[in-house]
Amino acid sequence: MSVNQHASRSSWQITYSVWSALFMREALARTTADRFAWFWMVFEPMALVGLMVSVRTLIFGSNRFIMGADFIPWLITGLLGFFLFRENMMRPLNAIEANKGLFSYRQVRPVDTVFVRCLLEGILKTFIIFIFVGCGAVLGFNIIPDNPLAALVAWINLWMMGAGFGLIFSVLSTLIPELGRIVRITTLPLMLTSGAIVPLNFLHHEVREIILYIPIVHALEMLRQGFFSTYHALPGVSPVYMWVWSLSVVALGLLLHVKYADELKAA
Repeated sequence: MSVNQHASRSSWQITYSVWSALFMREALARTTADRFAWFWMVFEPMALVGLMVSVRTLIFGSNRFIMGADFIPWLITGLLGFFLFRENMMRPLNAIEANKGLFSYRQVRPVDTVFVRCLLEGILKTFIIFIFVGCGAVLGFNIIPDNPLAALVAWINLWMMGAGFGLIFSVLSTLIPELGRIVRITTLPLMLTSGAIVPLNFLHHEVREIILYIPIVHALEMLRQGFFSTYHALPGVSPVYMWVWSLSVVALGLLLHVKYADELKAA
């Protein structure tokens, strides 16, 4: 009877079972890696916010210079949005290698391990931003989004964009291990050029024109517009450009996983 029930299960039911098992495995590994796992997930953005505020206060003195938004909430939303993108891009780099032993089960495919990691990161980062919103309300910082729907759309887009690049780099870094090191090196310059911690409106026009080719810039500016209705976003920001990039990298990542599925299992 159990054999017949197993045989009658649809492909979606099998996939759901695989994802559920992988998700529990990844969640336990991610949150119980050490006794301070949760602390570091929350402390990292807090420490960076504190460092940036201290540096900015030391140099500029005043507590406001972002047009249409307070500096601290502006910085928090930018950093958390960037972390969502970065972790979804970086965590899948070793997902295939870490779950290599599971590929002996034909139901488990390399793309499943990458997707589940990205899903877990999205949930964790969403939980963390709710913590910051609650703490901000207690401390008197207005981090509650003025347009929750717009903020949610931009947040989902950042997740999709990071997951898309994660899908791509998980394939490339498995086939070409040296590439993973290069991707990790680019995260710091990307943080600076994305506008996560540095206002881009103050840059020269020609420099802004170049930076607008970076897709995460559009997503972060749209996220801040969702949080602060009076915020003056960088001129030229386009939600269409943001979504074209997100959908394109997700599609390309899935195509690479389909094309190189056997090579990834054997790598």
